[in-house]
Amino acid sequence: MAAAEIIAIETPISTRSDQTICLTGISKYFASIPALRDVSVEFRPGEVHAILGENGAGKSTLMNIIAGTLQPSEGEISFEGERIKQMTPEMAASLGIAICFQHPAILKDLSIFENLSVALPPSAFSGRPMHEVAQQMLDTVGLDLPLRMRAGQMTVAQKHLLEIGKALAVKPKLLILDEPTASLDQEATDMLFGLIRTAVKAGTSVIYITHRLAELRQIAHRVTVMRDGRVRGAALVSETSDAELVNLIVGRTLDSAFPPKSERAGGETSFAVAGLSGHGFANVSFNVTRGQILGVAGVSGNGQTGLMRSLAGLHPTQGAITLHGRTLSQPTLLHESAFMPSDRHLEGVASGLTVRENATFSALEKFASGGIMSSRKEHEKVTSIFDELAVKAPGLEAPILSLSGGNQQKVVMSRALLSEPSLVIADEPTQGVDVGARFEIYRILRDVSEAGTPVIVNSSDAVELEGLCDKVVVMSRGHVIETLSGEDVTEERIVAAAVKAETHDVESGSASGAASATRLRHFLQSDIAPVVPLALVTILLGLFVNSQNDNFLSTYNIYNIFLLATALGFIALGQTITLLMGGIDLSVGPLAGFLVVVASFFVTDDMSTGMVLLGFLLMLAGAFVTGAVNGLLIRYANFTPIAATLAMYIAIQGLSFLLRENPDGYISATVTDWINWQWGPFPVAFLALVAVTLIGEYALRRSRLGWRLRAVGSNEESARRMGICIDLTYITGYIASSVLTGFGAVMLMTQIGVGDPRQGVSYTLASITAVVLGGTSLTGGRGTFIGTVLGAVLLTEVLSAVTFLSLTQTYQYLFQGILIVVAALIYSAVRKRAP
Repeated sequence: MAAAEIIAIETPISTRSDQTICLTGISKYFASIPALRDVSVEFRPGEVHAILGENGAGKSTLMNIIAGTLQPSEGEISFEGERIKQMTPEMAASLGIAICFQHPAILKDLSIFENLSVALPPSAFSGRPMHEVAQQMLDTVGLDLPLRMRAGQMTVAQKHLLEIGKALAVKPKLLILDEPTASLDQEATDMLFGLIRTAVKAGTSVIYITHRLAELRQIAHRVTVMRDGRVRGAALVSETSDAELVNLIVGRTLDSAFPPKSERAGGETSFAVAGLSGHGFANVSFNVTRGQILGVAGVSGNGQTGLMRSLAGLHPTQGAITLHGRTLSQPTLLHESAFMPSDRHLEGVASGLTVRENATFSALEKFASGGIMSSRKEHEKVTSIFDELAVKAPGLEAPILSLSGGNQQKVVMSRALLSEPSLVIADEPTQGVDVGARFEIYRILRDVSEAGTPVIVNSSDAVELEGLCDKVVVMSRGHVIETLSGEDVTEERIVAAAVKAETHDVESGSASGAASATRLRHFLQSDIAPVVPLALVTILLGLFVNSQNDNFLSTYNIYNIFLLATALGFIALGQTITLLMGGIDLSVGPLAGFLVVVASFFVTDDMSTGMVLLGFLLMLAGAFVTGAVNGLLIRYANFTPIAATLAMYIAIQGLSFLLRENPDGYISATVTDWINWQWGPFPVAFLALVAVTLIGEYALRRSRLGWRLRAVGSNEESARRMGICIDLTYITGYIASSVLTGFGAVMLMTQIGVGDPRQGVSYTLASITAVVLGGTSLTGGRGTFIGTVLGAVLLTEVLSAVTFLSLTQTYQYLFQGILIVVAALIYSAVRKRAP
């Protein structure tokens, strides 16, 4: 069948019962730039329908429209014959549409169990224990991982498998798989194909996006080819050839997939490692002669990634590494090598920079003369390398995240080549890259190697290693189990060596010791870990100050410390909520002072009980309105959290002075006595704070509301893909923050006893300090209410200690600053070291 004939094929019009989903005339524009133009395609039950196309062809955009994360500019969508007015992630989920994104929607700050719990509807658990169902999901996709493991510790391949497990768990009517095997080895790919076939037999319609034509033959029934946002052809897989498909994909005929291998044999050694050991691998030795490309193979997770990162100088090693006769240290490797990471989102691209900046930031000295950058030279080099790799971008100054995943990968390779390295380390270099650009990458890697620069490639694709590499080392459990070269480099030999290995793990030890180490790592990575050192410091400080002044731990002073800490504790709990969402609330201090001013008009000795109650209701209403306005400004007026809450800070402070220019309106002594009621050395209000904290902590860890709150702060885009209502979560979070501040204002009211517009402002900084001391991340997603309250107690204790030690107020701020710095350093070090 000729290519022209494929273009002419029209998919037969099905009856409504034969259509799972039908898209008609779909177009999508981004700032007048078309991403899709008049796309019409239908997908049928019990069928795998492959979508092919270059990076930037519009495949992922089309899938996002089906999943409801993007809205089409034009066109119509119908599901099982019913027209859908507006597809949303929530509606897609209710219809039975599940999608595995090219970049998995995994929340790195949540555990594996929490990721599954927040993403899946209650119906997925069918009344069974959630942990049991979650473990079964992991077993289905071959993931042998603890459920409480933090998702950020997973490899790229494991994240893809978890994404697939989530999608299959809901037993979808339509399953969308966007490059599902990009990071999987052959064993995992075969397992996935088995799962797909099972789903298809049950009547599921599967949309399968891939760049690998070999997979197309194994799994797909029908294929549609896209290019430049349009459908270029459709056919049954059995009725078309690879050459015809490639012609449709790239719009031209390509030469052989792989460039000729090096003809040099027995030349000088350009790169060698001997007895190299590091994280996840041991005693690795090999050498590369000039013009050779060395491949690293093996079942995923057998030390390949650790080896590649160590060769790039990112991890310390033991053993010898030589380059052109020079022995290289870790810092030298880091400086002279170019590393192309497999996880481009995490390590490959700088999301806040432009396309040009991402391509050149590691090679800026190449474009400078006398320390002055030449923009002309930079643009020429970038344009040239982009032309070679066929990078599709709206412009050099476009945001890097506006590019498709494959084009982002091409930018990563462009940066590696522009830096003119002495060594190229490519970890899955063609992952997510279209067939045309893949051939260009192979050619460029071969050219780099022929020019004398050693090239090391790790790939989970044995066919790729066979066609590209002159020598391949096969790894298993951290050891090199076979080295293949010349004609022995074949797919069969590579796969056979990997699956027949009988080596032992690099790390050894007793099962109980390993289990203990695992439990310790999980604890150190948990949000609750900072509570232990914080409590210890609080106790030790109290004992030290008491040794200098016997009255410090008296019942009276303990009561005062807890009473003062209660106001700060409630306000800091509110601040914790906003920080968990990735925001901040600068208005909490002035809000607390404003609410006290409001109370000073109603909660006085000469007012009736009804008026006193009205005063408390007005305080609650004021807090609610403030939180709602903050949330609305951030989500609907596009204010940043700092800008919105700073504006509220100023406005509320102004209102306080409008109501009272000077302190006035004395708070009722009876109300003060009730609120400050004491039980032993503890204020009852503090015990109420503890109760609220424990309830909040439980909700944060065990309820969907808590998971969604942390999900928004961990990764807003992933949370949106999971169907979480981001706007509602944000607004609810800011309302909760202000209401908790209102509780803090009640305590502040009893402490100062008068409506003073100047009071409360300092609580903004103090609340942030308490939250940081408690271990909550300022970037969102991670934190603990218990740590926050302990931080508030410690800050109050420091204030009291300064007084009892007869020190000046300067020491109070000095000690607080030292505590924050030390806490931040300890938490950061612990989280980085715990693997």
